[in-house]
Amino acid sequence: MNKPLLAALSAVALAGFGATPALAAPQAKAVTVDFAGTVSLSNCSGSVVRLPNSADSDPALVLSNGHCLETGFPQPGQVITGQSSSRTFGLLNSAGTKVATLRANQVVYSTMTDTDVTLYRLTTSYAAIKSSYGINALPLSDTHPVAGSSIKVVSGYWKRIYSCNADGFVYRLKEGGWTWKDSLRYTAACDTIGGTSGSPVIDTATGKVVAVNNTGNEDGQSCTENNPCEVDQNGKVTVRQGINYAEQTYQIPACFTTGNKLNLSASGCTLPKP
Repeated sequence: MNKPLLAALSAVALAGFGATPALAAPQAKAVTVDFAGTVSLSNCSGSVVRLPNSADSDPALVLSNGHCLETGFPQPGQVITGQSSSRTFGLLNSAGTKVATLRANQVVYSTMTDTDVTLYRLTTSYAAIKSSYGINALPLSDTHPVAGSSIKVVSGYWKRIYSCNADGFVYRLKEGGWTWKDSLRYTAACDTIGGTSGSPVIDTATGKVVAVNNTGNEDGQSCTENNPCEVDQNGKVTVRQGINYAEQTYQIPACFTTGNKLNLSASGCTLPKP
């Protein structure tokens, strides 16, 4: 997993923007992707996200990884909902400068089964964040991303942006005791490191979050911690040393109702249940 680095590293320069798509026919206006709306955690990255049906007055949500949960990694098969939290997040502006400290009051949902995600509920609303700091939440897409699409991985922890493409999708990604479904594989340019866990993966054509960064194969080992392996429908195992991955997030909106309230029984909700 893209765990935080233990050794002190020198500041990392902001990555440059990726190449424009080959088919740039009708001069589609590029979406500017910067740090606005991302957050830094004590050991990970994250973002303030807004669901398609969220209202301005709703308590804002922060998206990160399941393995970034402050109480430790959820066990295989474990789903955590409604857990009390007082975790804090450093809210960043477009330049990557911390402009506020946000606080959670609940872990709304967290798991490392099928996906690797934690969603926190904040003590403040989207409207209050916008009014006080001029920052909008990042919109969460409710559609499956497309292979080959241009993406950016935005790390609030390192204040670094990685630019690459969605290389494809993995039937099963196994790491230690955990298994993730339909993971998004990056092209090699997104060489994410420890501390980038939980970073939003943003489609540059729409500006929407399509996945959450979570792991990469560091040493070329097979299916061990920090060395995930790909498993296809026939059970064939493939190891790609140096390649990194994210978990898709399009399934999340269907599991929330009015007021940003979690409802795992909602029609169309496919997230794992406790």
